[in-house]
Amino acid sequence: MRKTDTDILISGGGIAGLTAACAFGTAGFSVLCVDPAPPVTDEGEAGADLRTTAFLQPARTLLERAGLWDRLAPHAAPLQVMRIVDAGGESHDARDIADFDASDISEAPFGWNFPNWLLRRELLARIAELPRVTFRPGTATTTLTTREGEALLGLSDGTAQRCRLLVAADGRNSDIRRQLGIGVTTWRYGQKALAFSVQHGKPHNNVSTEIHRTGGPFTFVPLPDLDGRPRSAIVWMETGPRVAELQALPVAAFEAAITERSANLFGPLKLIGRRSVWPIISQHAHRLSGQRSALIGEAAHVVPPIGAQGLNMSLADIRELLDLAIAAPGDLGSAAMLDRYQRARWLDIRLRVTGIDLLNRAAMAENPMLRDLRRFGLKTLYDVRPLRHAVMRAGLGAV
Repeated sequence: MRKTDTDILISGGGIAGLTAACAFGTAGFSVLCVDPAPPVTDEGEAGADLRTTAFLQPARTLLERAGLWDRLAPHAAPLQVMRIVDAGGESHDARDIADFDASDISEAPFGWNFPNWLLRRELLARIAELPRVTFRPGTATTTLTTREGEALLGLSDGTAQRCRLLVAADGRNSDIRRQLGIGVTTWRYGQKALAFSVQHGKPHNNVSTEIHRTGGPFTFVPLPDLDGRPRSAIVWMETGPRVAELQALPVAAFEAAITERSANLFGPLKLIGRRSVWPIISQHAHRLSGQRSALIGEAAHVVPPIGAQGLNMSLADIRELLDLAIAAPGDLGSAAMLDRYQRARWLDIRLRVTGIDLLNRAAMAENPMLRDLRRFGLKTLYDVRPLRHAVMRAGLGAV
């Protein structure tokens, strides 16, 4: 078995793994990133990830450090206002609307939204510019042995790789995490998310709109206009059986259903492309590191798609590892470095996973008294200005 060396091996070529490869490669480390599935980088291809990702404001610094921001900026849809709508009454109309405007706390927008398939395309283009970074799609990690000074991995292409730091970015069902013997705690909601894009008559004005009603949030996230018409990405969280019904609807009936569910805030909605379905869970690993190994992204934590926290938590993981690696490159992958990583990220991850779990349960509430309590909480949060600003800053603090 041919054996080669690298500073960092990243298992997982999703957005988090590829971003980590760009960040470490730009900093001068040698990096190998492997993933068993070739990435889909065209919206029209089968298997394309039609979801979108909002990089919150602090993420821009990491993207700049990784040489990514200039590539992404032309495709960005700014998120200036986060609008929360309570539509939990009997009529399902918008009962209360609260606008959280980034200008209250910053000169920049809350963040910028991008299609996931486009992010993969631009991340791979950046990797191609980095001489010390290799991406090997169609290759999985198969075996793992760790020692005090190195991690040794067997790969599905028959080669072996020795590295100083192994980064597990291989998702919520992480095989690296399993091989390290790290357990997880998982919460299930009986929910799934339906992701798709729409065009609509009324402009979104760079407002991200989250409509709360029994079943889960219905979220519009702005995208750049298409053929001169406003366009948004939507994530509709509902019970599993309801999502199956919606997925099976003919296009015209589906468009009627999403227009009704949107409280008609944007006028009639027209579906663009296909619908995709994703399971909803909350999950956190029992620890964030093992010998010569660090967990990032969904290998470490999973949250429902509320408040754009998921990938931004992953970027916080990457930033912390990157800072530790640059501060003491000779310490890369050491027990001392990984202990510092654990201490730096553990509390923030636990607080965010717990907080988003509570928000999701509140959004799902069916009992009228609980719906009214949710409405009261939203009004209180919005009306008390210092509280509103504190919550806005906390939401941005994910990276």
